Amino acid sequence: MKKWTARFRKWFAAVSDIPADVVMDLPRITLIGQFHLSIENHTEVLAFSQNELKLALQNGELHITGEGFVLENVLEKEIYLEGRVKDVRFVND
Repeated sequence: MKKWTARFRKWFAAVSDIPADVVMDLPRITLIGQFHLSIENHTEVLAFSQNELKLALQNGELHITGEGFVLENVLEKEIYLEGRVKDVRFVND
C-alpha cells in the first residue's frame, strides 16, 4: 500500500501544478551563498551545535556541517540557519 501511495503522489505532482515538495512532503532547501540556509518540511531537530545540524525528514535525515551556526528562526516545519555551510548530506533509512 505504501508503494502505491508514493507512486500516486509522484503521478499527481507530475500532472498537477502543485510543486512536488508539497505533494510528496519532500524537504525544500534554499542555500544563499555559504551563509544562509532555509529548510522546510523537516519533522524534527535531532542535533544542533555550532558546527552541525541534523534534521529528521519523512524518509531519512539531513546532515549539515559547517562553522558558526546560529538558528535564526525555528518553526514547526521550517528552520532558518546562519553560519558558514560546508556540507549538506541526505542519509536514507
